[in-house]
Amino acid sequence: MQTPDTADFKQLTLPQWLERIEACHPAEIELGLDRLQQVANRLELKLDSAFKVVAGGTNGKGSTLAMLDAVLLASGKTTGRFSSPHFLHYNERVLLNGEPAEDDAFCRAFVAIEQARGDIPLTYFEYGTLAALLILSAASVDVMLLEVGLGGRLDAVNIVDADLALVSTVALDHTDWLGPDRESIGFEKAGIYRAGKPALCGDPEPPQSLLAHAEQLGAQLYARGQAFDFEAHSESWHWRGQGTAGPVSLAGLPNPGLPLANAAMVMQALQLMPWQVSEQAIRAGLESVQLTGRMQCCQWQNLDLLLDVAHNPEAAEYLSSQLADSASPVHLVLGMLHDKDIGSVIEALSDVVDHWYPVSLDVPRGTSVQELTDQVLQAGVSASQVHSGDSVAQVLQQLASDEVEGQVVVAGSFFTVADALACITEG
Repeated sequence: MQTPDTADFKQLTLPQWLERIEACHPAEIELGLDRLQQVANRLELKLDSAFKVVAGGTNGKGSTLAMLDAVLLASGKTTGRFSSPHFLHYNERVLLNGEPAEDDAFCRAFVAIEQARGDIPLTYFEYGTLAALLILSAASVDVMLLEVGLGGRLDAVNIVDADLALVSTVALDHTDWLGPDRESIGFEKAGIYRAGKPALCGDPEPPQSLLAHAEQLGAQLYARGQAFDFEAHSESWHWRGQGTAGPVSLAGLPNPGLPLANAAMVMQALQLMPWQVSEQAIRAGLESVQLTGRMQCCQWQNLDLLLDVAHNPEAAEYLSSQLADSASPVHLVLGMLHDKDIGSVIEALSDVVDHWYPVSLDVPRGTSVQELTDQVLQAGVSASQVHSGDSVAQVLQQLASDEVEGQVVVAGSFFTVADALACITEG
């Protein structure tokens, strides 16, 4: 792509900007905040008027912020949410009061960033983080909900000082970047905590490194199983936790259709905000929340679909637990990236899946259908249960044509779910 002169920046469309920023930095990931902080300082971001929530963790960041967003909107607050990656449209990464930001807002933000950065290189995610902060600042929202991209301590989102930070879970993922065990990963994720500010942890067994870092910082730690917890019942759930004035509990809460462990952390976060959120708003938010690609049920042609990213062992185990009581056959369309723990994901799902449909993902890190098929067979799955396909779309079309009975699950990666959503959208 040709590099435009500064005068031409304002003429670029959002797709052109995305092509440009993707080509600007040779590395997809480059952890560290020095370069980004320099550009942020030049942009003079105005973040102080909003209450800022930063969410990290191996799994559950997105669902936690989605529930928090829904409750806050039901309470009458204005919100801005930044998350990644997107499924079909880049605009999904920034939501203003639940709606994707407009193309023009991103383009204006990218122009400002390009003019401010000078010769400082930025990665694709760093451009996107700064653009999100500019858009949220301009919208003057009451609450900013910011999702960490990778890790925490050195992630681009961590240039923001959180008023409340939460870590959902700590499990093995991105070990090449974050370290080989839960202790090293826990330290990285605890890097979003701030001195004197609420620091939540939803992991039932938090690494000692996370606890130690929170104590060293002087953060106000609220850990699941100590400060707050929950009990699941057949059609509702109960929560107990800590408010500013002492213990708090709520019974008979509606099931949000997302992990209750994350909902419990949302409940604790609500108690620590500088305003009171009514029980009515809490119930309304939990009943209305929706999150693309996380336990998302939909119908397409004659298929009963369940879309869930489930790209690491912990997430796969949760998906498995939700499918365990299925009385009908489970058909799994599985596509994964080669740098994920494919064997452990397959193992976590092996007891609940009746038919496997490995597919290739047409992305640089995608695992080929042959390699994925081999790993499924190596896990002990009978060859009669494995039906390899060229792509998600091809398999879904075939399953619809065959009028298969049961639940069709699409999982293994954001890219796998995105391919299914594209197929559904196209009809």
